[in-house]
Amino acid sequence: MIRFRTAIASALAAIGLTGAAQAQSVPDTVFQITPYVWASGLGGDIRLGNTAQVSIDKSFSDLLGDLDAAFFVSAYARHGDLVFMGDFSTSSSSRSGVTPSPPAPGPLPASGKMRQTSVTALGGYRVASTPEATFDILGGLRHWRLRGEVEVPGVLPAPVTRSVSFTDPIIAARANLQFARGWSSLLYADVGGFGVGSRRTAQLLGTVNYQLFDNTFLSAGYRHLHVDYRSGGTRFDMRMSGPIFGATLRF
Repeated sequence: MIRFRTAIASALAAIGLTGAAQAQSVPDTVFQITPYVWASGLGGDIRLGNTAQVSIDKSFSDLLGDLDAAFFVSAYARHGDLVFMGDFSTSSSSRSGVTPSPPAPGPLPASGKMRQTSVTALGGYRVASTPEATFDILGGLRHWRLRGEVEVPGVLPAPVTRSVSFTDPIIAARANLQFARGWSSLLYADVGGFGVGSRRTAQLLGTVNYQLFDNTFLSAGYRHLHVDYRSGGTRFDMRMSGPIFGATLRF
């Protein structure tokens, strides 16, 4: 087993964070931008073509040492009851470890690298709104580009690299609740894939949000994401979970 120490930040979490401010009183037309950080653990299986399957089990306590580069930002716009969201995410990480999987006779030194880039676009409608709560239904697309590399000296003659690109349709729901002056909570969920891009993908997100200034909000919470992509012997079946932090500027 190779234990990837990786910090994966995904574009999907920002979909929820961009709504952090919405339970507050806002104008009829708003625009928001949210840089964010997702410090996630990673578990699952990766297979690149005919190579051995790599099983991953990395805890949150291991995450920072293996992050090579990352950039995450999202945007949100609302006009009346129409809601639009966009997100861009890119990150890369690497890890050394061992793999006991065939064709290796036993645990051998191994290394792996992962790079992901995703772009998400959603549109939807605010189906319910009160002074204390809002509820939105959305749909759209998420485009992924994943690149993985596995190196097992003595077993593989050279590092094996695979890149895949696919687009998932997704449907989503988001609810905001203001529970005290300046404080709100957010619940977000989406599901997609349906065999169009990945076999399936799903995520859950919950945050607590604080209005620091009239146009500035801070968010902290937790997010879980699962994606299962399989094609031509290549498999990325990943479960990512961890705390998430964001700062929203509203215009």
